[in-house]
Amino acid sequence: MIEIRDVSKWYGASHILKSCSTQVARGEVVVVCGPSGSGKSTLIKCVNGLEDFQGGEIVVDGQSVAAQGRDLPRLRARVGMVFQSFELFPHLSILANLTLAQEKVLGRGHDEAVVKARALLDRVGLAAFENKYPAQLSGGQQQRVAISRALAMDPIAMLFDEPTSALDPEMINEVLDVVTELAQDGMTMMCVTHEMGFARRVAHRVVFMDQGEIVEDRPAAEFFDAPDSPRARLFLSKILRH
Repeated sequence: MIEIRDVSKWYGASHILKSCSTQVARGEVVVVCGPSGSGKSTLIKCVNGLEDFQGGEIVVDGQSVAAQGRDLPRLRARVGMVFQSFELFPHLSILANLTLAQEKVLGRGHDEAVVKARALLDRVGLAAFENKYPAQLSGGQQQRVAISRALAMDPIAMLFDEPTSALDPEMINEVLDVVTELAQDGMTMMCVTHEMGFARRVAHRVVFMDQGEIVEDRPAAEFFDAPDSPRARLFLSKILRH
């Protein structure tokens, strides 16, 4: 489904990603973790073309992400992305946030897009909020809207870039519950997160990164029970204490 092969990226002289290779099978949930600045968010942004990379290859469902002439809007519809800062359109209602891309990118009729949007808002418990604007919602509610907006495009995979890091503690679980339900439904996912309890619960595999490198790529149970590298052991000892 998603193949990342020897991907390298530089910002000027800074080597951000160093020959990173991993893959995500259809229906698999892969959690990407590691200390701040390790390249986690950059890696998943390369998967749907939000970041360019200078070496290696990324293939999504048989299509090369960096190929000349690629249709980036279509790619980003097929690989949904949820950011830590929600990225909703503040001037549009919640319903309009969910219908706009369906109509502009997928070419859906307005009525069909509305039906799809309402079903997804109902799924995440926000059916009563369709006429409100993002600023009228809590952070957790906005993030659930953002997830619904990505799902409205019928993606084949979902990318999550620290979806709970901007939330107050009491709002974190309401978002993680939605992501957990998606995982249980078989959605293919890559999720950058520091929520290790969540990672332990939903991940099939864990990719641990440090200083732009993939240090470990292992089944989740093995990673949490007995990480191989000293860097991963130190990371877990610090984060699981909190």
